[in-house]
Amino acid sequence: MRVAVYCSSSPAIHPEYVDLAFDVGVAIAQEGWELVWGGGAISMMGAVARGARSVGGSTIGVIPEKLVSIEFQDKESTELHYVADMRSRKAKIEEISDAFIALPGGIGTLEEFFEIWVGRYLGFHAKPIAVCDPTGAYAPLRESLRHLTKLEFMKPGQEELVEWCTDISSAIDACKPA
Repeated sequence: MRVAVYCSSSPAIHPEYVDLAFDVGVAIAQEGWELVWGGGAISMMGAVARGARSVGGSTIGVIPEKLVSIEFQDKESTELHYVADMRSRKAKIEEISDAFIALPGGIGTLEEFFEIWVGRYLGFHAKPIAVCDPTGAYAPLRESLRHLTKLEFMKPGQEELVEWCTDISSAIDACKPA
Protein backbone atom coordinates (compact mmCIF):
# COMPACT_ATOMS: atom_id res chain seq x y z
CA MET A 1 0.00 0.00 0.00
CA ARG A 2 1.20 3.50 -0.81
CA VAL A 3 0.20 6.53 1.26
CA ALA A 4 0.74 10.06 -0.01
CA VAL A 5 1.53 12.80 2.48
CA TYR A 6 0.92 16.46 1.65
CA CYS A 7 2.98 18.83 3.78
CA SER A 8 5.06 22.00 3.82
CA SER A 9 8.47 22.66 2.36
CA SER A 10 8.78 26.01 4.17
CA PRO A 11 11.95 26.28 6.26
CA ALA A 12 10.28 28.94 8.44
CA ILE A 13 7.77 26.70 10.22
CA HIS A 14 7.90 25.74 13.88
CA PRO A 15 9.98 22.60 14.61
CA GLU A 16 6.96 20.78 16.12
CA TYR A 17 5.54 20.45 12.60
CA VAL A 18 8.79 19.02 11.28
CA ASP A 19 8.67 16.50 14.15
CA LEU A 20 5.06 15.68 13.28
CA ALA A 21 6.04 14.95 9.68
CA PHE A 22 8.92 12.72 10.80
CA ASP A 23 6.59 10.77 13.10
CA VAL A 24 4.01 10.34 10.32
CA GLY A 25 6.73 8.93 8.07
CA VAL A 26 7.72 6.49 10.81
CA ALA A 27 4.10 5.42 11.32
CA ILE A 28 3.55 4.81 7.60
CA ALA A 29 6.69 2.68 7.32
CA GLN A 30 5.83 0.74 10.48
CA GLU A 31 2.59 -0.33 8.80
CA GLY A 32 4.69 -1.76 5.98
CA TRP A 33 3.38 0.90 3.62
CA GLU A 34 5.35 2.98 1.14
CA LEU A 35 5.46 6.76 1.48
CA VAL A 36 4.61 8.89 -1.55
CA TRP A 37 5.40 12.59 -1.22
CA GLY A 38 6.55 15.64 -3.14
CA GLY A 39 10.17 14.52 -3.27
CA GLY A 40 11.61 17.50 -1.38
CA ALA A 41 14.42 17.15 1.15
CA ILE A 42 13.73 20.20 3.33
CA SER A 43 11.35 21.07 6.16
CA MET A 44 8.34 18.79 6.67
CA MET A 45 8.80 17.24 3.23
CA GLY A 46 12.27 16.06 4.07
CA ALA A 47 11.27 15.01 7.57
CA VAL A 48 8.42 12.73 6.47
CA ALA A 49 10.79 10.85 4.14
CA ARG A 50 13.58 10.65 6.72
CA GLY A 51 11.07 9.32 9.23
CA ALA A 52 9.93 6.56 6.89
CA ARG A 53 13.50 5.58 6.02
CA SER A 54 14.61 5.67 9.68
CA VAL A 55 12.65 2.46 10.24
CA GLY A 56 13.46 0.85 6.89
CA GLY A 57 10.56 2.28 4.89
CA SER A 58 10.39 2.89 1.17
CA THR A 59 9.93 6.43 -0.18
CA ILE A 60 8.64 7.50 -3.58
CA GLY A 61 9.14 11.17 -4.40
CA VAL A 62 7.47 13.12 -7.20
CA ILE A 63 9.07 16.49 -7.92
CA PRO A 64 8.71 19.01 -10.75
CA GLU A 65 12.02 19.68 -12.47
CA LYS A 66 11.67 23.41 -11.76
CA LEU A 67 11.55 22.77 -8.00
CA VAL A 68 14.66 20.61 -7.82
CA SER A 69 16.80 23.61 -6.86
CA ILE A 70 14.14 25.07 -4.51
CA GLU A 71 12.98 22.01 -2.57
CA PHE A 72 16.27 20.18 -3.04
CA GLN A 73 15.16 16.78 -4.26
CA ASP A 74 15.65 13.98 -1.78
CA LYS A 75 18.48 11.99 -3.31
CA GLU A 76 18.03 9.27 -0.68
CA SER A 77 14.56 8.44 -2.00
CA THR A 78 13.90 4.84 -2.99
CA GLU A 79 12.31 6.17 -6.19
CA LEU A 80 12.30 9.72 -7.47
CA HIS A 81 10.03 10.74 -10.34
CA TYR A 82 10.75 14.00 -12.16
CA VAL A 83 7.70 15.63 -13.73
CA ALA A 84 7.09 18.74 -15.82
CA ASP A 85 4.95 20.81 -13.46
CA MET A 86 2.71 20.87 -10.37
CA ARG A 87 -0.29 19.47 -12.24
CA SER A 88 1.80 16.50 -13.33
CA ARG A 89 3.05 16.06 -9.77
CA LYS A 90 -0.45 15.95 -8.34
CA ALA A 91 -1.66 13.57 -11.05
CA LYS A 92 1.27 11.20 -10.51
CA ILE A 93 0.85 11.23 -6.74
CA GLU A 94 -2.88 10.51 -7.09
CA GLU A 95 -2.22 7.75 -9.63
CA ILE A 96 0.30 5.82 -7.54
CA SER A 97 -1.21 6.36 -4.06
CA ASP A 98 -3.85 4.30 -2.27
CA ALA A 99 -4.60 6.84 0.49
CA PHE A 100 -3.74 10.43 1.40
CA ILE A 101 -2.77 12.28 4.57
CA ALA A 102 -2.63 16.07 4.71
CA LEU A 103 -0.54 17.67 7.44
CA PRO A 104 -0.65 21.36 8.36
CA GLY A 105 0.76 23.45 5.55
CA GLY A 106 0.36 26.47 3.32
CA ILE A 107 -1.33 27.10 0.01
CA GLY A 108 0.51 24.31 -1.80
CA THR A 109 -0.54 21.74 0.78
CA LEU A 110 -4.09 23.07 0.79
CA GLU A 111 -4.29 23.06 -3.00
CA GLU A 112 -3.17 19.42 -3.15
CA PHE A 113 -5.56 18.45 -0.36
CA PHE A 114 -8.54 20.24 -1.89
CA GLU A 115 -7.92 18.72 -5.31
CA ILE A 116 -7.83 15.17 -3.95
CA TRP A 117 -10.93 15.89 -1.82
CA VAL A 118 -12.86 17.28 -4.81
CA GLY A 119 -11.81 14.23 -6.83
CA ARG A 120 -13.29 11.97 -4.18
CA TYR A 121 -16.48 14.03 -3.96
CA LEU A 122 -16.96 13.91 -7.73
CA GLY A 123 -16.35 10.15 -7.79
CA PHE A 124 -13.03 10.15 -9.63
CA HIS A 125 -11.62 8.01 -6.82
CA ALA A 126 -12.75 6.42 -3.56
CA LYS A 127 -9.38 6.48 -1.79
CA PRO A 128 -9.24 7.41 1.91
CA ILE A 129 -8.26 10.96 2.84
CA ALA A 130 -7.14 11.98 6.32
CA VAL A 131 -6.08 15.30 7.78
CA CYS A 132 -3.65 14.88 10.67
CA ASP A 133 -3.84 18.07 12.72
CA PRO A 134 -2.84 17.56 16.35
CA THR A 135 -2.24 21.29 16.95
CA GLY A 136 -5.54 22.60 15.56
CA ALA A 137 -3.86 24.52 12.74
CA TYR A 138 -6.85 23.78 10.50
CA ALA A 139 -9.55 24.62 13.09
CA PRO A 140 -10.36 27.98 11.42
CA LEU A 141 -10.51 26.24 8.04
CA ARG A 142 -12.99 23.68 9.37
CA GLU A 143 -15.13 26.47 10.78
CA SER A 144 -15.07 28.17 7.38
CA LEU A 145 -16.10 24.91 5.71
CA ARG A 146 -19.02 24.54 8.12
CA HIS A 147 -20.02 28.14 7.36
CA LEU A 148 -19.91 27.44 3.62
CA THR A 149 -22.13 24.41 4.22
CA LYS A 150 -24.63 26.58 6.12
CA LEU A 151 -24.62 29.00 3.18
CA GLU A 152 -25.22 25.97 0.91
CA PHE A 153 -22.03 26.44 -1.11
CA MET A 154 -21.04 23.00 0.15
CA LYS A 155 -23.41 20.09 0.45
CA PRO A 156 -23.99 18.41 3.80
CA GLY A 157 -21.74 15.37 4.06
CA GLN A 158 -18.90 16.71 1.95
CA GLU A 159 -16.76 17.34 5.03
CA GLU A 160 -17.30 13.73 6.11
CA LEU A 161 -15.46 12.47 3.01
CA VAL A 162 -12.31 13.43 4.93
CA GLU A 163 -11.26 11.94 8.26
CA TRP A 164 -10.24 14.91 10.42
CA CYS A 165 -7.77 13.47 12.93
CA THR A 166 -6.05 14.94 15.96
CA ASP A 167 -3.37 12.26 16.23
CA ILE A 168 -1.17 10.17 13.98
CA SER A 169 -2.66 6.80 14.89
CA SER A 170 -6.15 7.97 13.89
CA ALA A 171 -4.83 9.22 10.55
CA ILE A 172 -3.10 5.88 9.94
CA ASP A 173 -6.29 4.00 10.86
CA ALA A 174 -8.26 6.19 8.43
CA CYS A 175 -5.96 5.05 5.62
CA LYS A 176 -6.40 1.33 6.24
CA PRO A 177 -8.40 -0.56 3.64
CA ALA A 178 -12.00 -1.17 4.71
